[in-house]
Amino acid sequence: MIRLFKVKEKQRELAENANGGSPIKKQSAGELRLHKDISELNLPKSCSISFPNGKEDLMNFEVSIRPDEGYYFGGTFLFSFQVSPIYPHEAPKVKCKTKVYHPNIDLEGNVCLNILREDWKPVLNINTVIYGLYHLFTEPNYEDPLNHDAAAVLRDNPKMFESNVKRAMYGGYVGQTYFPRCM
Repeated sequence: MIRLFKVKEKQRELAENANGGSPIKKQSAGELRLHKDISELNLPKSCSISFPNGKEDLMNFEVSIRPDEGYYFGGTFLFSFQVSPIYPHEAPKVKCKTKVYHPNIDLEGNVCLNILREDWKPVLNINTVIYGLYHLFTEPNYEDPLNHDAAAVLRDNPKMFESNVKRAMYGGYVGQTYFPRCM
C-alpha cells in the first residue's frame, strides 16, 4: 500500500517537472460550473465581461452594463462579481463599482436583486444575473429599495427622478451626495 502512494507521488513529481515545475491545480466544482456558464454567455450588445486578474481567475470578474433605454440610457456601470467555490449552491457576490443614483443600488454599491438573495437557485446562472442587473437599469423598482430616497422620488415624482439620474450621470450633486460622471 505504501508503495502505491510512492508511485503516485513520483508520477505527480514527474508531471510537475514536465510542466515547468508548477503543480497542476485541480478545479473546484464551482470553477467547472462557472467555466461552463461563461462559455455559454449570451449577453446583450450593451453588456461586456472582463477578467482584471487574468483568465486564470474565473472566480472574480467584472461586467460592464451600458443601458440602451430608460432613465440610465448612455451611462456605463461596472459591477464586480465574486463567485464562491460552492457556486452554484451559493449566489455570486455582486457589487456596483460605479456610484449611481438608483433605488435598488445603495451608495456603497450593494445591489438589491431578488435572484442574488432569497430567490437564488442553483439552476440560475451568470447570464441570468447579468440580465437581472440590466433589467434594474431599464425598470428600476421603488418597491424593494436599498436607496430609500431615490425610491421615494421615483415613486412620487418620476420627472424629478429622471432629472436627478441625469445630474448624477453627468457628474454632479443630488442632494448632499456627489456622483462622478459615468456617461
